[in-house]
Amino acid sequence: MGKERMINCERNQFQKLINFRLPHVFMTVGIVIVLLSITIMFVRAFVLEGDFLWLKHLLQKTMLVGMLIMSLSKDKEEDEMTIVLRAQSYAIAFVIGVIYALVMPYVEFGVSNVMDSNGQAFKDLGDFQVLLFMLMIQLLFYHNLKRYR
Repeated sequence: MGKERMINCERNQFQKLINFRLPHVFMTVGIVIVLLSITIMFVRAFVLEGDFLWLKHLLQKTMLVGMLIMSLSKDKEEDEMTIVLRAQSYAIAFVIGVIYALVMPYVEFGVSNVMDSNGQAFKDLGDFQVLLFMLMIQLLFYHNLKRYR
């Protein structure tokens, strides 16, 4: 009986993790965080003098957190269909993100060699670029799937 109890406890904990969603108000919080991050990125790029690399990294992480908050926020009307659509959008974003991470370095390498005869050394994508791409794909697909349900 102890084994069954442990299995049920683990199952319940796993279901809590799977079903975790932030309240709907956090969608607005996430949008505000993303818009503030983008605005400050433009200010940093065009107004501020000097090298503020630390600010760039901080704003990138802040933007990712804002998009994650948006992704984890509930809808006004959360039902079984929206849960399924959210899961589908995460799966699509994961697959497209992996393909993007595998293909894009070769595309950048090829384009840089075509455009410049000296060429460019092969480089991998950064974590920010891949995570930003995956979160954008997830949010776009989720809202499109929701619109066409």
